[in-house]
Amino acid sequence: MPAETTENKDFRHIVRIGEADLHGAKKLLPSLRNIKGISFYLASAACIVTGIDGNMKVGDLTNEDIKKLEDAVRNPRKYNIPIWALNRRKDLVTGEDKHVIGSDLKFQKDQDIKHLKKIKCYKGVRHSLGLPVRGQRTKGNFRHGKTIGVRKKGVGK
Repeated sequence: MPAETTENKDFRHIVRIGEADLHGAKKLLPSLRNIKGISFYLASAACIVTGIDGNMKVGDLTNEDIKKLEDAVRNPRKYNIPIWALNRRKDLVTGEDKHVIGSDLKFQKDQDIKHLKKIKCYKGVRHSLGLPVRGQRTKGNFRHGKTIGVRKKGVGK
């Protein structure tokens, strides 16, 4: 019994958008969220501004639709998507509002952590020591490394 999606001869089983391979048989809106750096709101906004239905299958997209979506996801300010939806506001180096996805997002995050370590702020010191950064308790959790348990006196001989 042939699958419903294989009836279309132009159907693609894998579509590459924003450095991510999206499964062609799934709906567009949830699939866009599989791209690192794309939130639910940005995925919805990208579908609306490009005029593409978010419920259609990813494999049914045309080349033009893919290019429009890629551009809307990479440059949301060009499509008047609000600034608060961007993930890189007031960048440390340039001072501008931008949105980064995929490997660029990973690179920016690593650079931010290196900057925190360099200026030796509290978060940077916690990162360098391998401890939790956001105020979690450490008595029962985050116990890894050399010492695992408690030794009683005279038992280890």
